[in-house]
Amino acid sequence: MSPANSQQQTPLLDALRDRTNHPHAPFYAPGHKGGQGISQPLIDLFGATVFRSDLPELPELDNLFNPEGAIAEAQDLAAEAFGAKSTRFLANGSTCGIIAAILATCGPGDKIILPRNIHSSAISGLILSGAIPIFVNPEYNSDWDIANSITPESTAAALEQNPDAKAVMIVYPTYHGVCGDLRAIAQITHQYNIPLLVDEAHGAHFNFHPNLPEPALSAGADLTVQSIHKTLGAMTQASMLHVKGDRIDIQKLNRALQLVQSTSPSYILLASLDAARQQIALHGEQLMTKTLLLAEKARSRISQIPGLSVLEPLNTPGFAALDRTRLTVKVSDLGITGFAADEIMHSQLAVTAELLMPQHLTFIISLGNTELDIDNLVKALTILEGRRKKEEGSSATDSVTDVTDVRKKEEGRKKKSERRSPMSDGRFAHSPTLPLSPSPPLLSPREAFFFPAETVPADKAVDRLCAELICPYPPGIPVLMPGEIITPAAVDYLQQILAAGGKITGCSDRNLQTLKVVRQ
Repeated sequence: MSPANSQQQTPLLDALRDRTNHPHAPFYAPGHKGGQGISQPLIDLFGATVFRSDLPELPELDNLFNPEGAIAEAQDLAAEAFGAKSTRFLANGSTCGIIAAILATCGPGDKIILPRNIHSSAISGLILSGAIPIFVNPEYNSDWDIANSITPESTAAALEQNPDAKAVMIVYPTYHGVCGDLRAIAQITHQYNIPLLVDEAHGAHFNFHPNLPEPALSAGADLTVQSIHKTLGAMTQASMLHVKGDRIDIQKLNRALQLVQSTSPSYILLASLDAARQQIALHGEQLMTKTLLLAEKARSRISQIPGLSVLEPLNTPGFAALDRTRLTVKVSDLGITGFAADEIMHSQLAVTAELLMPQHLTFIISLGNTELDIDNLVKALTILEGRRKKEEGSSATDSVTDVTDVRKKEEGRKKKSERRSPMSDGRFAHSPTLPLSPSPPLLSPREAFFFPAETVPADKAVDRLCAELICPYPPGIPVLMPGEIITPAAVDYLQQILAAGGKITGCSDRNLQTLKVVRQ
């Protein structure tokens, strides 16, 4: 059978369907026994079929940690479709793939070069492996408050200073769709005969249209992790890890995955990977052509709305290409934050962004979006601009974009009072920028994580070593991590994000009045 014809197959999905429809007496987990013990409200929401497909590692369904049948066949087909030497299905999301990539290449005390705007999952990998991070600050665009990629030059400098590094890891693309010069970074990395690891969580679609950025594997990556669920047709939490070349120890990678994947993976998630691979392998260019057309229509229409700007490719370091299906819209020129804009759009206009930041909103346009979605997005942003224009002609105190007004209607007086701040009208006194620490951690993330900690008031934590992994989520880029010096800029940034309506994860004190620090 030719490769094109083989991509029509869905071996894991077929095996799951066969077992779902096979009548038998189940005396194995899960306890609901094919849905017979599921509560009625869940059946009313999801239907009965999905629970009949919630099956464990039956012989016909293969085993994720020792695949020989349907899973092995499905992974081989995925490797073929995505241009890999081998592929592993991930049921614990890209998080487990990033952690496993670090565990497979770095041990305690080994150095790994990576950008400071890495996802929090990489910090988890550092804590678990004991590896020492050599952080490279990415190029930063202050006009948009966006961190780009690290550059080939900064990568080369880090390797020259740390020739004993065991791996380089980069983010490609960023949450905003920004891509660095990955091909050049790969060539530099390989001069040291070490692997290039890529967090390609937001780039699973790149391999399927010529007008998208170059896929990481094609550009020279040795290992890449993709969130198939983010931009393609798999279910949430379903991801893949791809390997190409001979710089990755496959057996060590397999052992690492056993540490971070559930021993009871969801076959529904795994089958969704098989189905998503078939869909994109057979119809990828058609689906991506439609997606790109929708994105271009959105860009063109939104760019004509006064007070709004759309991120386009910039001739700046760390910005070699842009994924044009990722739409970032600056709203700060309307006099409001991305958080305030999202409150209005989500709660009043039925349009929800993927990422909200102080100056902008980011929207994912994917194969699942429609013309109607784009119309609703443009309409919502037009209404947003119109309301601001109307406010400018009246009293600013009556603003419908007041974040606390929105929250008062939705959450009540108690939550309103808890969230009040100098910025509670949806504006910042000054636009905060992401404070990425220029200094290396004084303790490794692992040492700081296991070191005795104490809780102190936030203002007393400045200049102490952080004991927590704290980041706005999304995008999940740590502002503070274990072992790093807490700076006034970091505390101020986090408090501004929280006060403006953003979400902060990793801090024991959800109000950010106190921080955990390494005990002196």
